[in-house]
Amino acid sequence: MPLDTPLALTDRLFFADLDRAAAERVLRDALAGAEDGELFLEYRESEAISLDDGRIRSASFDATKGFGLRAVLGEAAGYAHAGEISEAALKRAAETVKAVRQGRSGTLDVAPRPTNARLYDDANPLSAMAFAAKTGLLAEIDGYARGRDKRVRQVMASLAGEWQVVRILRADGREVADIRPLVRLNVSVVVEQDGRRETGSHGLGGRFSYDRIVEDGVWKGAVAEALRQALVNLDSVPAPAGEMEVVLGPGWPGILLHEAIGHGLEGDFNRKKTSAFAELVGQRIASPGVTVVDDGTLPDRRGSLTVDDEGTPSGRTVMIEDGYLRGFIQDRQNARLMGVAPTGNGRRQSYAHIPMPRMTNTVMLAGPHAPEDILRSVKRGLYAVNFGGGQVDITSGKFVFSAAEAYLIEDGRLGAPVKGATLIGNGPDCLTKVAMIGNDMALDPGIGTCGKNGQGVPVGVGQPTLKLAGLTVGGTAV
Repeated sequence: MPLDTPLALTDRLFFADLDRAAAERVLRDALAGAEDGELFLEYRESEAISLDDGRIRSASFDATKGFGLRAVLGEAAGYAHAGEISEAALKRAAETVKAVRQGRSGTLDVAPRPTNARLYDDANPLSAMAFAAKTGLLAEIDGYARGRDKRVRQVMASLAGEWQVVRILRADGREVADIRPLVRLNVSVVVEQDGRRETGSHGLGGRFSYDRIVEDGVWKGAVAEALRQALVNLDSVPAPAGEMEVVLGPGWPGILLHEAIGHGLEGDFNRKKTSAFAELVGQRIASPGVTVVDDGTLPDRRGSLTVDDEGTPSGRTVMIEDGYLRGFIQDRQNARLMGVAPTGNGRRQSYAHIPMPRMTNTVMLAGPHAPEDILRSVKRGLYAVNFGGGQVDITSGKFVFSAAEAYLIEDGRLGAPVKGATLIGNGPDCLTKVAMIGNDMALDPGIGTCGKNGQGVPVGVGQPTLKLAGLTVGGTAV
């Protein structure tokens, strides 16, 4: 595909009604005397279709277009946005963001380096599949799930997709464009036996088109996994409580790593010294063998980006290496203030939001141990395979997470599934309790969305099987 395709497409989208030369003049005026900033142009199409009990419950389609203009000077940032891309709207925004200078001035920072990387296809996934085919797939999922087991009482399925096109202009004439597809399939199944009802769910997705999801083996696999979880929960017993060894499964359980540790490794929290990891670079903060990276360069993954929302190419940042803290993920402003290089983690939810340092795909790398050896090493503990919701305090690192699927471990063997288990701990402390690291690192199936300061962005997580020594488990057994 020609390298200039994104630029050519964004020319048609953004400069059909806006004089390009005028936009560049307004941008230079707005950023005169500032240290950084950009004009962020965005066009986005999004859709969502959901089915519940054989009926389409909702179907939506939305198209938005707008810009965000930012001027940065020191720790201050002026930001204005509008859903109208015109010279008049740009001029109004410029007058607003220029107020950040307030008599001060700085030197404009060096622009992000260009990149030839292309981590995903440009094609619009929304137009690649007819609406009737999408609803037909959801209906087929419903029938297939009910046909697999007579205990199925309710099936919920949804498809969601978006196509985001961005163009980022700087005052020095540098510019970059990116075209980002994103799709997701979710399936939930409710089963009933002897008056007891339980639910299981599974989702998958990434930066590709619907064609990967509509393959029989893919969506049927999602149904089978949701049904498996529901049936496992039918046999679950109340979870025990107390301090015990905990084994985390590979893949999606990395969401605990993301929430309890990853946010504390974002540049803004560390610059402001509100993170538990502030001023610890170079020190041991985790058990030997623990290596954690944030990698936005993985092709087709939900959290990946060719360039971030400031125009910096996405990268692979080693945050923890063999237990030592090596650095943080950065946007441009916090990187400059901390005297380090940006890492390609400046992200925003949309043109209406200011960028900040955010994770992409946060992963703990594999270790030397076979998963079965890890389980055999546990006398009495908990094996947590899937997680639901949770809460984390960034400053202290304290967290509470609920396990959606977990099992007792007794004398090195998996026991009964348990219900109502919560993991309670402290992120920095947890890192020092990693006793064994599996050789089975896996990524999540493509379902993560991260929230921070009211903004949500797609992310990925991953990890191998992990053994944690002495974690507090909150249970429901009496």
